Amino acid sequence: MNADPLSAAVPFYDLLHDDGHVPVIRELLPPLLAGVRHGVIEIGAGTGLITEVIARSTPGEIYALEPSLGMRSVLLSRLAADPGTRRRVTVLPCGALDTEVDEPVEAVVMISVLQSFPAAERAELWQVLARQLRPGGRLVFNWRDRPTPVPGTLEPVGSYEVGRHTYEIAAQVLGVAGESVTSRFVYRVRQRGVVISEDEVVSTNHWPSTGVLAWELKESGFTWSPAPEGMQVWHLPG
Repeated sequence: MNADPLSAAVPFYDLLHDDGHVPVIRELLPPLLAGVRHGVIEIGAGTGLITEVIARSTPGEIYALEPSLGMRSVLLSRLAADPGTRRRVTVLPCGALDTEVDEPVEAVVMISVLQSFPAAERAELWQVLARQLRPGGRLVFNWRDRPTPVPGTLEPVGSYEVGRHTYEIAAQVLGVAGESVTSRFVYRVRQRGVVISEDEVVSTNHWPSTGVLAWELKESGFTWSPAPEGMQVWHLPG
């Protein structure tokens, strides 16, 4: 049994996300971190694509949380190539619900991570994150309402040439139950059109409406702040 459910996705991760939401986040995130000087927690740092953005946007310490060994290995390799950033990024091998840093930070950043948490865990998530923030600290994440998906067939998501190989990603919605969507992902590598590697992952993500999230966050003591479309910023009382 694979103890790291994200390991199959690791070789494809940067190819897909640098071709997806990451360029937009590179533009939208830095202004939302303006004035942050006393530390940042990044939930679900992945391979470090957003960690780099945070490091360029803030001068303080960064705690990069990533429970996946495969993702964490790429993140650490990325940090090794940048000694200045490496000195102020601490990589923690844990998930959001186990977050515990040495001193409160000024911001928590979650990019394309929130869908991993079912409704039953989100109330705890908001409380855990609130405990890690300084008074007046901010929680920044990306989110938008989206239409309810419909189960269907396996569809291509992305295809990337790397040397003589083609890296392909395909996805299929298997089932929908309320805010929860179960999908199948297939990761293939082809050489001269022949599949030389194939891995399959089935996972469930959770897509509450922005209204539901707003209610949960207000109940947890956060206050809404304006943000660009697709982004959310919430503050703790100062």
